[in-house]
Amino acid sequence: MQYETLRFELDDGIGVLTLNRPDRLNAINAVMLTELNSFWKEMLSMYECRVVVMTGSGDRGFCSGLDLKEAASMTGDVINGETIQSGQKLFSDIIEMMRSCPQPIIAAVNGAAMGAGLSFAMAADVRLASPAAKYCASYINIGTGGADMGSSYFLWRIVGWGMAAEMLLTGRVIEIEEAHRIGLANHVYPREELMEKAMEMARRMAEKSPLALRMTKDAINIGLNSGNLRDTLRVEDRNQVLLIESLYLAGGLLAAAPPESQKKDIGKD
Repeated sequence: MQYETLRFELDDGIGVLTLNRPDRLNAINAVMLTELNSFWKEMLSMYECRVVVMTGSGDRGFCSGLDLKEAASMTGDVINGETIQSGQKLFSDIIEMMRSCPQPIIAAVNGAAMGAGLSFAMAADVRLASPAAKYCASYINIGTGGADMGSSYFLWRIVGWGMAAEMLLTGRVIEIEEAHRIGLANHVYPREELMEKAMEMARRMAEKSPLALRMTKDAINIGLNSGNLRDTLRVEDRNQVLLIESLYLAGGLLAAAPPESQKKDIGKD
């Protein structure tokens, strides 16, 4: 895949997606918007890629949101409501495809995650961050609504109702210490170690059964949307039955023993 604003490298089942506009803190312009839609659409069926690590180029920005210098060309004529709607859908489609793709997504947040950048981080399955990371629901700061690109869906599930309301209504910046405390960052690592730690986690995921990875992400998605415990348990039961049957067909449950790299961790707790 050749891109102008993205870099993608696939090695041994792990794909690294880098937003590549460092001079603009990896802000989204019209080209990046189109390329991100193409990229995630391709991921929906790229089964040789088992895990995606998403990060930003440079030392200051994961993704600073919409590039306001190019915003007019992306939203179209403000008089034309249909053009605005189609442009808005290009943003929301990215979020939907991130959750629909079979690969777990690890966001390695190396700097500012503002607006759309925050949405990308929230749509990932795991968020790792450097001390330079900061988060902001900046949608409302540019005059649009604070509920955008899945923010009203994901944010309160991650940080709680009250904090989500505060972030969406005030648009204030959340520095890394607070972000870690409220769950916007699973772990914080020094900048020079961030990608190493992200790749280490990706390799642990990639060692698992491809089918198990896909079905676990699917179950997480259904759990996010389920209104009750019974439906969630039924999905988990279905997945486990299918996976256990596939293990027996492949040679029995013993064939699923932990890889050597993880045996040393067993029993530590």
